[in-house]
Amino acid sequence: MKRIILLLFFLSYNINYSQDNINALVESGIGFHDKGNFEKAIETYQKALDIDSKSSLVNYEIALSYFYNKDFKNAIKHCDIVLNNKDQYIKEAYVTKGSSLDNLGNTKASIKLFKKAIKTFDNDVMLYYNLALNYYKLQDFENAENYVTKGIASNSNHSSSHLILAYINYNNNKRTQSLLNLHYFLFLEPNSRRSAEAGKLIQEIMRSNVSQDPNKPNTINLTWSVPDKDNEFGSTELMLSMLEASKTLKENIDKTEDELFIKNTTSFFKILGERKNKNKESIYWDIYIPFFNNLAQSEHMNAYCYFVMQAINPYSKAWMEVNTDQVDAFDLWLQKN
Repeated sequence: MKRIILLLFFLSYNINYSQDNINALVESGIGFHDKGNFEKAIETYQKALDIDSKSSLVNYEIALSYFYNKDFKNAIKHCDIVLNNKDQYIKEAYVTKGSSLDNLGNTKASIKLFKKAIKTFDNDVMLYYNLALNYYKLQDFENAENYVTKGIASNSNHSSSHLILAYINYNNNKRTQSLLNLHYFLFLEPNSRRSAEAGKLIQEIMRSNVSQDPNKPNTINLTWSVPDKDNEFGSTELMLSMLEASKTLKENIDKTEDELFIKNTTSFFKILGERKNKNKESIYWDIYIPFFNNLAQSEHMNAYCYFVMQAINPYSKAWMEVNTDQVDAFDLWLQKN
């Protein structure tokens, strides 16, 4: 009996010791990965696999480093081990494998995989986003919009989902929806390379369909086409053009571009809020319009506009540093709302 107890003790000790070694190697590998040294990370994870070749943790982490190192075939190989284990990191392995298939040019197989994953992990924003991204690459905007919208409905805090929906709507000539998507994206991600592109697109959309005759500086031309019957915000398109044209009014002559942007953005949000249709059910009526209308009714539009446009407005950060009281009040308002 004593021999059996002693044997069990040593087995337990060896298992715990091995797991401690694996955890230490994984932690080290993650450090290399985060620094962009993917080859060193892979080398470190290989040592952990020598201890336990079936570890879901290690196989997922090495798959991720292979993915970032653009070795998509090996990424898929290790994702398959995780998926076959059916214990941990399954959703993450689906995302990495699906993205790897797409990068190898097998987008249709990637779509099939993500649809399979969604059956297991329903209402997961990352799976919906990646599926929508694949459809977007195939220029199947209808399916792309359908799936990314489901993702946003399940989790509105995923910035990339709002951005891709903005581009989908822009491609479909839905300016109002695209503006709402872009604003929400910038609210979540105000200062990145993508933020600069989103900010410029907001300016482009707001200025579109409005031109000034160089020979007649007092003449503003508005170009407006009959809205698509499937575009529920089609009537708002003319309003956007009129807001842009209002910059030339006498009352606005002395206003800065920042002041005009804040004024027109506030008007845009309020007008949409007034159009709220209780019979409509969509992310626009449930998420975007209520949030932005409440914001427009508050005293925080200055702080909001400087915050979301900081990637392209060099004055934004200086304004926020000087007006910390307004920034703090805006932050407090967000927490309460």
